[in-house]
Parts: sequence; structure tokens; C-alpha cells
Amino acid sequence: MMAAQAAEIDRNGYTVIENYISQEELSLARAFIEEQAARHEGEYFAIHGIEALNGSIASAMALSVPFKDMLAELYRRQAGRDAAPTEQIFPVIRCLQGRSGLKQSHFYHFDATAVTALLPLFIPTEGEHCGDLIIFPNVRRVRFNALRNVIQKAVLHNSASQKLTAFAVRRGWLKPIRLKLEPGNLYLFSGYRSLHANDVCDPAMLRATVLFHFGNPHYESTVARFLLGANKRRAKLDHNGLRPVN
Repeated sequence: MMAAQAAEIDRNGYTVIENYISQEELSLARAFIEEQAARHEGEYFAIHGIEALNGSIASAMALSVPFKDMLAELYRRQAGRDAAPTEQIFPVIRCLQGRSGLKQSHFYHFDATAVTALLPLFIPTEGEHCGDLIIFPNVRRVRFNALRNVIQKAVLHNSASQKLTAFAVRRGWLKPIRLKLEPGNLYLFSGYRSLHANDVCDPAMLRATVLFHFGNPHYESTVARFLLGANKRRAKLDHNGLRPVN
């Protein structure tokens, strides 16, 4: 079913499923974002995990069996094996707004998972700085050696490397893919293989997206879980993105 999309990700770095959610679903999702944005007083925030996002479209999609099956098939086609049977989708809402949102731009990184699905909810359309998605597509392979992955991330996930990459992009020395995101479309790419970030977003504007992460090649690795699970640890979640039972 996902053969064409998987081939497009391999060829172009990403694929798009247009109008993945209805206008009614988009309106409900935006209402959730607006409520959260007001709570955070117009500044940057992120919400991690199914339980923290209960009642939102992010949680509903993360728990959807057909949606998980779609991501699992994409993972299988990229990695050549099935994902761990107990792995769940890890959803994250990111909202760029205010001055603190500026600090979240050009933060180049690889995801821990082979499949990343991005659902835009609010995207600025006016001005120069709309928070475009920036991708250097498929610059590495899916690797099952956790230590090698940790070393690669240590080299690239540091302030000096990220600032150098951002400088080279701004000067035009590096030419990544830039995607103008459309709310309601679903963008699929390999966050594990592709170095990516968002461009600067005007602090007076609102940019809100849902990210769905699935297919961790090092899901059962204690080393990778300890060294690379910072977001989940900060949110006090287990490696499946759930709150541990006390």
C-alpha cells in the first residue's frame, strides 16, 4: 500500500498525503492549540506523549491502528525488518511563537526513529519567516549499531555543528530542501536518515505542528535509550512515551 510513498521518500526525501485530515478535524485541532498557546502566554511550548495530549488529534492519531500500520509499513520498507511489536507511536506538539520560539530555529538534528510524520496545524503565510521545514534528505542509512548512532549524533548534535550548518544554509553554501507546509496535509520523511530543522518563524506569528515518531532501530538498546532519550526523560515518560506505573 505504501510502496509508492516509500519510493518517493527514498528518491526525493519526503512524500505528502494531501488533505489527510478534514477541515472539521483541523478546526478542532486548532482549537486545542489556541487553548494551549494562551496558557503558555504567547511563548514557545512542546507537549510530549500520548497521555499528555489526551483529547487532541495527536493522541487520537497516535492510537489509531490504521495510522500505526501505515507507519509500520514505511519502517519495514526502510529498515528491512519489522518494528518492535511493543513499540508505540510517540506524538509531540510543537508550537513556535514569541521570542522564545526564535531559539528553536535551525536546530539541525536526526530523529531517533526511522519514520517521521508531520501534520501542520498553524503555518504563517505572510512575510519572509514562516518556519519552513528544512531537510537534508537521506544523508545516512538506518543503522542497527546503537553505539555508532550515538557517536554520529554526538558529532552533529552539538552547538558548534548546528551553528555552522545554519550559517552555511543562510549563506547559500548548503542547499537543502525547503518545504512550505500546508495545514491538514501529512508530510512523511525519514527523520533518522535526514538532517532537518525548521527555519526561523516570525515571533508575532503562530506555527504549530504535530510530529509522530515511529520505528526506532535501537528500541531495545539500553545504551541508546539512556544516551538519546532526553526528551522522554525530561517529560518523565518511559521509552514508549508513556508515564511509568508507580
